[in-house]
Amino acid sequence: MALSAVLLFVSLVLMASAAITLWWMMHAWRTPETLEATAFAEPDGEHRLSFSLLVPARHEEAVLAHTVERMLRIDHPDFEIVVIVGHDDPGTAAIAHRLATVHPDRVKVVTDHHERKNKPRAMNTALPHCRGEIIGVFDAEDIVHPELLTHVDFAFHRDEGDGRRTDVVQGGVQLMNYESSWYALRNCLEYFFWFRSRLHLHARKGFIPLGGNTVFVRADLLRATGGWDGDCLAEDCDLGVRLSSGGAKVQVAYHAALVTREETPGSLVALYKQRTRWNQGFLQVLRKGEWRRLPGFGQRVLARYTLTTPFLQAFSGVAVPIGAGVAVAGGIPLPAALFAWLPVLPMAAMMAFECAALHDFGRQYGVRIRLRHYAQLVLGTPVYSLVLGAAAVRAVWREYTGRNDWELTSHVGAHLHSAEPEASEPKGRAAVVRESARRPRGTSGRARSTVDRGHPRPKAGGG
Repeated sequence: MALSAVLLFVSLVLMASAAITLWWMMHAWRTPETLEATAFAEPDGEHRLSFSLLVPARHEEAVLAHTVERMLRIDHPDFEIVVIVGHDDPGTAAIAHRLATVHPDRVKVVTDHHERKNKPRAMNTALPHCRGEIIGVFDAEDIVHPELLTHVDFAFHRDEGDGRRTDVVQGGVQLMNYESSWYALRNCLEYFFWFRSRLHLHARKGFIPLGGNTVFVRADLLRATGGWDGDCLAEDCDLGVRLSSGGAKVQVAYHAALVTREETPGSLVALYKQRTRWNQGFLQVLRKGEWRRLPGFGQRVLARYTLTTPFLQAFSGVAVPIGAGVAVAGGIPLPAALFAWLPVLPMAAMMAFECAALHDFGRQYGVRIRLRHYAQLVLGTPVYSLVLGAAAVRAVWREYTGRNDWELTSHVGAHLHSAEPEASEPKGRAAVVRESARRPRGTSGRARSTVDRGHPRPKAGGG
């Protein structure tokens, strides 16, 4: 009887979790109007704002030069690229300084002297050196579309008619090397759902854990908020929670022609460690309790559920194999055994919707999705879920034991062979950039601040 009760409880939790996940996944596709609203609006041609684009780079010799050279093609007239390197990383620093020497009007280098290095501390080090009205964040392996800033500029300054200025714009990010490994396809699809659908729902509800890059924040608000938490393993999520709690207005926009392109982790171990870090970061944000300042009860419920996802994922990673084994082995009443399989229903619906989304992914990015990709998606799901569950268990354990060292994800440029953004034909919305009719306009513009090759000025209370 006790075993049946436990099995019933586990089944209810898993079924509810799967149903909520399915609801989030389908948000952007609920109606044609909802899907249309997820894209950037057509810009008006005016460039009113200045941008400082932060590029934290640690041991990124393989990809940094390509990333910065691509960013130099951005067609906006007023932006600077701030590359942040560690004082103990001479290889990456040499590349950054070479780029700054060649492009002194666009590129500056800031050196992070913290003994304990991580991304938020690096960005906090660079914040006093930023002259732009908008602070943007990119990763060192990113492929950035030349017209992205023009669209972001308009998203900030266009009249929404509600009297509130936009404080944050979250652009889309997409992993592209879907054929690199058996798990890469599912990893790419996860990003597709997260930036294509789920973040739009979060923005609509007034609580959003921001993405790690292609996020743009007004500089005055970012400084007033205190920058990034240098001790948090999910500094993007933490910043989003703090800004949401303060009532910031966030816009999320996704279009295949304008997304920032990235690569999946290069190994299963790297993926496992990356997910451990993200999960533990969510738990840190949950423990900090800033989400309790959200004004609405529904917002707080959404925040609590979102930030406790690592617990649910860890629970699933342990409960699913055990529950399936008990149900198959027998020894429990038939009704309880049948009930144990109920979570399969929303999970099957999720799988069907993922296959449909995979087709849409191929259409949006001009890649051919074959039958083997669908088979790979379906057959790889159980193992992939176990990896994510194991990462969540490890995150819970690390948080419990007080370990919070930053496990860096290395990049090799596996996505660089994918179709370049200029070749990606926009689909679906008429009021978006037409790639085939436009060319990047180079890097012309008035002179920028000189390169900072010395030690950065100390920030009050920094890092």
